Amino acid sequence: MNNITSKKTNRPLVLSALVIAMFMAAIEGTIVATAMPNIVGDLGGFSYYSWVFSAFLLMQAVTTLIYGKLSDLFGRKPIFVFGVIIFLIGSFLCGIATTMTMLVIFRIIQGIGAGAIHPIVTTIVGDMYTMEERAKVQGYLASVWGISSVLGPLAGGFIIQYVDWAWIFWMNIPLGIIGIFGVVLFLHEEVTTEKKSIDYIGSSLSFITISSLIIVLVQGGVAWSWISPQILLLLTTFIISLILFIWQEKRTIAPMMPLHLWKNKLITIANLATLTSGMIIIGLSSFLPTYVQTVMGHSAIVAGFTLCTLSVGWPIAATIAGHLVLKIGFRPTAILGGTFLLIGGILFLFLDPTKGPIYAGFSSFVVGIGMGLSSTTFIVSIQNSVSWKIRGVATSLNMFMRIIGSALGAAILGGVLNTRLQQVLVKNSTVVGGNLELSSPDVLLDETARNTLSPEVLDILSNSLNQGLHAVFIGLFIIAVITFTITIFFPNLKGNS
Repeated sequence: MNNITSKKTNRPLVLSALVIAMFMAAIEGTIVATAMPNIVGDLGGFSYYSWVFSAFLLMQAVTTLIYGKLSDLFGRKPIFVFGVIIFLIGSFLCGIATTMTMLVIFRIIQGIGAGAIHPIVTTIVGDMYTMEERAKVQGYLASVWGISSVLGPLAGGFIIQYVDWAWIFWMNIPLGIIGIFGVVLFLHEEVTTEKKSIDYIGSSLSFITISSLIIVLVQGGVAWSWISPQILLLLTTFIISLILFIWQEKRTIAPMMPLHLWKNKLITIANLATLTSGMIIIGLSSFLPTYVQTVMGHSAIVAGFTLCTLSVGWPIAATIAGHLVLKIGFRPTAILGGTFLLIGGILFLFLDPTKGPIYAGFSSFVVGIGMGLSSTTFIVSIQNSVSWKIRGVATSLNMFMRIIGSALGAAILGGVLNTRLQQVLVKNSTVVGGNLELSSPDVLLDETARNTLSPEVLDILSNSLNQGLHAVFIGLFIIAVITFTITIFFPNLKGNS
């Protein structure tokens, strides 16, 4: 508990403020997704639809590591307050956007602030609590994400129906102010007054490296071909800036990301498993609702239920993990989490339309259990194995790996779906005497258009999407096997508290 003066710090009130701030950032993803059809209807600019999410993700990814390092240099409180203020400014501006271009720009500002919230909140909890307490409290924080996943769509739907979509963003302002005041008034930390050395070159190179990679993952195979000049230029930029970043971090006195962290087996294993589990989560979030609606033929509400169970299993298991790591240790708990992820991957491997949404929902719940057990174990073990001086950047690095995993998973699994779908549609085009394209299955999501299709075409499109999404589930199973294998190498914890 270095640098936190426990006698002055009111831990319950600070934790309450942190939970509110975490909830504000966590609910933003699901609540905006619910409102997007209305926002597009109001502002137009459908071509920018994906960038409303991508811009936020990009800036969150590139700033997470920077904020982690700054919190180690200047303390958690000022960096947390700065991040929340930027997030609130972005939220206010999003609410007054009059064009989709403006909304994307303001989402960039929001993302710059969001990069601080999750890692700094998690780091402050690591500072305030002992090793025994840490695991339990991290479980509570995981519950925030589960609750926000359930409440997000409901709150979004309520706001769209009864108020105005701008309040999707403006509702953050009172929550953020409460979070700021709670931390400013009740968190007391001691930060050394020695001269701070900031790695400006490393920060700039990391910004360029991560930005170019994220844009490639978001745009590749969608807006631009994988061998287009834009993608090739960005990949070249990524490789060169990554080499320069590593060179800079080796030579500088105060590196933005201490490379010795990667020499720590525990941190490396935890981060690799976090990367692959991030791919699993984005895969389910992106493709399971579509499968339930188009292939199984159920409503959006039923599709939401099958994903909602993941959000229920995660916080339950995260809370249990807090007790397990104290009773059986970090390594067995991590392997148990990997085992549940593997079981979930097997269940989705055997998913077919006849098994119905209950089977899909149960499979999601099992994956949620695996995520809760593993993610809590990883973050707490990382915080326990490093000192206060690098706890911020070590925590942020783990958060960053999940963001990269999500972007990587969306790109890879999206590519798998499109490739398999294209193969099946080309094969079946001759059967119906017409050209079936990748966009053809879109009509399955439109009930009116769906009813105009002949039974033969409807069956072909549904079967094509079934095969395409099954290929995605095979990919998820392979990633789950890799994640489980990684957890086997997780070491027994030996380090600081």
